[in-house]
Amino acid sequence: MIYIDNNATTAVAPEVFDAVRPFLTSEYFNPSSLYEPAESVQKILTAARGRVAANLGCEPREILFTSCATESNNAAIFGAAAANPKRKQIITTTVEHPAVLEVCRELARRGYTVAEIPVDKAGNLDLAEFARAVTPGETLLVSVMHANNETGVIFPIERLARLVKQIDPEIIFHTDATQSVTKIPIDLAGNFSQVDLLSFSGHKIHAPKGVGVLYIRRGTPLRPFLFGGHQESGRRGGTENVPYIVGIAKAMDLAAATHEEDIARIERLRNRLEEGITAKIPYIEVNGKGAPRMPNTLNIACHAIEGEGILYSLNEYKICASSGSACTSGSLDPSHVLSAMQVPFTAIHGSVRFSLSRYTTDGEIDRILEVFPGIVSNLRSMSPYWNKEKNEPVSFANWAQKN
Repeated sequence: MIYIDNNATTAVAPEVFDAVRPFLTSEYFNPSSLYEPAESVQKILTAARGRVAANLGCEPREILFTSCATESNNAAIFGAAAANPKRKQIITTTVEHPAVLEVCRELARRGYTVAEIPVDKAGNLDLAEFARAVTPGETLLVSVMHANNETGVIFPIERLARLVKQIDPEIIFHTDATQSVTKIPIDLAGNFSQVDLLSFSGHKIHAPKGVGVLYIRRGTPLRPFLFGGHQESGRRGGTENVPYIVGIAKAMDLAAATHEEDIARIERLRNRLEEGITAKIPYIEVNGKGAPRMPNTLNIACHAIEGEGILYSLNEYKICASSGSACTSGSLDPSHVLSAMQVPFTAIHGSVRFSLSRYTTDGEIDRILEVFPGIVSNLRSMSPYWNKEKNEPVSFANWAQKN
């Protein structure tokens, strides 16, 4: 099997599995208990918090452990709204993950004003419209993702956060860094010093599913999202998931130890895959090509065919990728991200995302380049929207003119 869907989830690193195992077997104690074995687990939990904080450049007390990035995003946005009832405007983007967009839209249903800032065809944020939307005394929260999960397009978080704070220091700035943590340098005392809240998840960085992090800058007003016991300094009720917290700390340590080597190799493989596909297949779009992108992400849109058909065909070759179209989750609507980027309607349903990890090999890239052009050619041969004689989409000139 070739797994190249790492923006969806990653394999647990063997070193992480080994670190987690004792806390699922012999060291299973509740860290809130008072007997000696539990106190030892509490010390491990404290140490893990410190390691996560050190990797982000913040204080341990600024780290809140959650169950996933979705919970972290919900806790950040709902918590900020609850703590700042006098302000009613939220700013986000049209291409956020649903874990942010749907929370903002729920607040809109409750009477908040939500501005969704558009992007251009390359996926770059409209900075002028962003600046116009920020309103002193009214804007409560700005939530902008660091890197897009579908296209890998990177937003200039440092610049955006600095601009927001210059306009009104009381505005809370949140970023969903789920796709960027451990892949792009993040220093909350340095380049991200104007960011108040930051979310991410363990299963995107070779830690287990079921653990996430919300960074809360000291002094940021935020109401708890989950009420219960005294855990997490009273900010989130519920017994801490010690095994997976140990796992996420270990995963971040591993990534930090080999970051430059891993990212350079991953980007080289991604570029080779992109160059090979674009050289062998006509009438395709590289979504996000005109913008800064994550080194591991390639989103290809193929004219005149459906991404679902591509995925089924890849699966026959035991290649696991994902589609840029929401049709794979039971909807006929295209991806909201690609729609916002105005990807041509002839290609928007034919998008496939390849996302690499430290475990991706040259041989796997070779195999994808070997089979992918044939898959696209075969599907096009059966498509009513493809001219087999001319090897081009039907009426492509008209489509291109319209788009």
